[in-house]
Amino acid sequence: PLPPLSLTSDKSTECYRNWWPGPGDAMVRLMNRSIDLLEELESASGGRLHLNRRGYAYATAERACATELERSAAEVAGLGAGELRIHRVAGDPHYPARAADGFDPALTGADLLLGRAAVRDRFPYLADDVVAVLHARRCGWLSAQQLGMVLLERAREAGARLLRGKVASIRTDGGGVSGVDVEAAGGRVHVATRSVVDAAGPLARELGRLAGIDLPLVNELHAIVTFDDYLRVVPRDAPLLVWCDPVELAWTDEERRGLEAEPELSWLLAPLPAGAHLRPEGGEASTRLLMLWGHHAEPCEPTFPPRFDPLHPEVVLRGLSRMVPALGAYLRGAMRRPFVDGGYYCKTRENRLLVGPTAVAGFHVLCGLSGYGIMASLGAAEVLGAHLVGAPLPPYARELSLARYQDPEYLARLPAMGGGQL
Repeated sequence: PLPPLSLTSDKSTECYRNWWPGPGDAMVRLMNRSIDLLEELESASGGRLHLNRRGYAYATAERACATELERSAAEVAGLGAGELRIHRVAGDPHYPARAADGFDPALTGADLLLGRAAVRDRFPYLADDVVAVLHARRCGWLSAQQLGMVLLERAREAGARLLRGKVASIRTDGGGVSGVDVEAAGGRVHVATRSVVDAAGPLARELGRLAGIDLPLVNELHAIVTFDDYLRVVPRDAPLLVWCDPVELAWTDEERRGLEAEPELSWLLAPLPAGAHLRPEGGEASTRLLMLWGHHAEPCEPTFPPRFDPLHPEVVLRGLSRMVPALGAYLRGAMRRPFVDGGYYCKTRENRLLVGPTAVAGFHVLCGLSGYGIMASLGAAEVLGAHLVGAPLPPYARELSLARYQDPEYLARLPAMGGGQL
């Protein structure tokens, strides 16, 4: 049996954001509450989570995308993510300052930089043709491992016991769940209980089947590239940088001919989807970058350890070089060997989590948290706790439950849900 956070959570970018699209404000309200709880825990623990608020910066070189950024930003601001501020000139004094470390509770909303001059003033390392950057501010990252340890310590202080093992069966009777059988190191252990929570990440659907429930979930494998930016191309105080445009990878004529001769590599010559992103990892003395790009993420069955395409690090670097051109130096023979790891995004079709009861009395779920499990964990757990003890539920709880799929109004909005992955 693996220790807590070792399956997929320790492969996370460890980021958080309250910047979520609609329709509806359920995700914004959930994330605002979850971030409130993260900030409270950061203060109560004496800064153990290393929470920062550097923000997410979404960049585009396409004017149509810039227009869409402005439209969608106004929508998200209206859902409760905070004020949208627009800057069209360099040196605008109304652009809020930020610290590289720590979090400023006053830093909310988003700043939209329109025009090359305004962008170059704040982000001089981005490509010269970038025409807009949306800098969402109640966003940043933290130490997921420290978050897990603080929560585990608190649980133990409250009397929780950690049993390491694999769930072999979930027993039910006329009243619903009656117990769980666990294959542990010393043999099979039976735990009599009327409440079970399926929080099994990419194995949530498998665990649900033990209770006779087929959860509407799929898994996607996402790789994270830990890259040595020893040339210090990306400033160490940069926010999470996201490229909003599709990318055609740049190849030399010779490289292109070689790819054309290999049918299984022809996809490298076609436009690849938007969403390549990176962030610095570590302090000022570090040279690490975390790089991600789910350019070919498809539903799959989870296997451990996962296997990754050996070409993936170079493809991600080439894609991100479109946003940060100086990264191209590493493609000319200067790249040190990157490290590739990753985990599974366990998702519903609209990429919104599942939390709450099921058709089997006593069997609850907290799963389908896709690539945002760390940031949503505290808010989602609060909703789950309210379900378990019969406390009043927040207004967004129904839109996070399995019951939403029986709601005609929710089903009518499903086609408009873009997923909100980044």
